[in-house]
Amino acid sequence: MEHVSNRRLNGLMDLYDMQTQFFKNSIEGISDADTHNRLNTKANHIAWLAGSIVRERYELANQLGIDEQDTAFELFRDNKGIQDNAIYPALEVYKKDWEHISPILKNSLLEADDEQLDKRIDMMPGETISFYEFFSFSIYREANIIGQIALWRRLLDYPGMKYM
Repeated sequence: MEHVSNRRLNGLMDLYDMQTQFFKNSIEGISDADTHNRLNTKANHIAWLAGSIVRERYELANQLGIDEQDTAFELFRDNKGIQDNAIYPALEVYKKDWEHISPILKNSLLEADDEQLDKRIDMMPGETISFYEFFSFSIYREANIIGQIALWRRLLDYPGMKYM
């Protein structure tokens, strides 16, 4: 394992590394046509789920002072939910953004000190959390979204997600 400046992040960084690969595995081989298929439900489709997880990594990076934006920023800015008539980018676009920001964010996380981890972030009017709490929640949310995409794979008759 790589050296983590702040030991509070050790376990979270292990999950970060796993999920960096699992996300790519979860979207592997899914057709563009299927990314918007909601199977006549109100569930978030794969295109929204994938964009949402990518947006969150960029938001984490932004909170650490990294001035980068994902391709679909406007579709997801301010935590927008799924938009019924929107056409979301292809999974390859999300994958490219993911592969771009993940090592940049990882490096910043590995170097984060207590001051950065304890920095307060406005989450909603009148409510703040620390960057550490935001990162912890984001790691949980990534696992949740990857699981949803893995379920969509099966519902849309794709092979199960590979973990290796």
